[in-house]
Amino acid sequence: MTSQRRLRKRAYRLRHVAAASEVVRFLRTEQIGGILLLVAAASALVIANTPLAGAYERLSEFEIGPKALHLHLSLEDWAADGLLTVFFLVAGLELKRELVVGELRHVRQALLPIFAAIGGMIVPAALCAIVALGAPGGADVWAVPVATDIAFALAVLAIAGSGFPPSLRVFLLTLAIVDDLGAILLIAVLFTASVVWAALLGSVACVAAYAVLQQLRFRGWWLYLPLGVAAWALMHASGVHATIAGVALGLATRVRRDHGEAQSPAAWLEHTLQPISAGVCVPLFAFFAAGIPISAGALGQLFTDRAALGVLVGLVVGKTLGVLGGSALAVRLRLARLPGDLGWRDLTAVALLTGCGFTVSLLIAELAFGEGEQRDRIKMAVLAGSLVAALLGAAGLRRRRQART
Repeated sequence: MTSQRRLRKRAYRLRHVAAASEVVRFLRTEQIGGILLLVAAASALVIANTPLAGAYERLSEFEIGPKALHLHLSLEDWAADGLLTVFFLVAGLELKRELVVGELRHVRQALLPIFAAIGGMIVPAALCAIVALGAPGGADVWAVPVATDIAFALAVLAIAGSGFPPSLRVFLLTLAIVDDLGAILLIAVLFTASVVWAALLGSVACVAAYAVLQQLRFRGWWLYLPLGVAAWALMHASGVHATIAGVALGLATRVRRDHGEAQSPAAWLEHTLQPISAGVCVPLFAFFAAGIPISAGALGQLFTDRAALGVLVGLVVGKTLGVLGGSALAVRLRLARLPGDLGWRDLTAVALLTGCGFTVSLLIAELAFGEGEQRDRIKMAVLAGSLVAALLGAAGLRRRRQART
């Protein structure tokens, strides 16, 4: 009986391990990450506009964490400063991979999406600033539409752009990583009122120690984990946005695989964290960020509040013009060329898709506007602009796919 009981327990554990592995594999698919993001945002919008709105607000403002370390934060702040650090860590790992062993290691191949990303930051910021010039909040809103949401955009591409050459996904992924890095730099520069230099230097020292251990081929997670947590906590204490620590740790992780290694530390870490980021961190951030009250009057104010209108124009029009303009400039200067299996109409469909600002745009909106009705209108403009860009991009991709077949 004892041996039969052990066999049953072992079979039970194996079934649960297999089920857990299937869930993780499911979360690694790009479509699922984007769908969870949308479900979380839609759920927050519904709850915030029902009698449950009060409970939602109390949950968002519920504070937890050690006061002694200045980490007694609301759940909304934990989502923005803590969970999004995992998202930016994965982005940093992807950028490091592209720089060392991916498309960005070849200068001519890298310059096309880099120019596209730069254009996709400058033009929407400029259009947003022009539309909002002189309006309340106009001086603070220009940075909101500069970023492309990696998870959202790649999910739409995976659903609507199946059958396209892999070079189209590489172009979008590289572009999104580069302009997210630009957005991270903007966050560091624009939203750091004062710096506690001792804490910042401590965070830098933790990242440097992490990088040295990587180069020494040290394998103990029990040391890497506290170093990473310390780097994040000290970055938060310094006054610089804590998500910067995630990018720094990603860039400090070793990408090249040694002889005899099944995979590099960066590949292992990205493989491990990506489903957590896509399935937990980003949806929870969207849940706490997207819960804004909507009324007929508020929807009308999207077009009367010029700061919110600037975000809409920046995401839907500015992103498309900027990405296409940056790409055309790189080709015209003969610094880059289009991949042989793609044409300008293919790039136009993807350029429309880059207006999916979502995660980073919502973060910048929160940092720039704090609390208040205008912040809610700006966030509503981000949601509306991202949705319009996704629909236009998906329609463009489907039309191009039909034309290619």
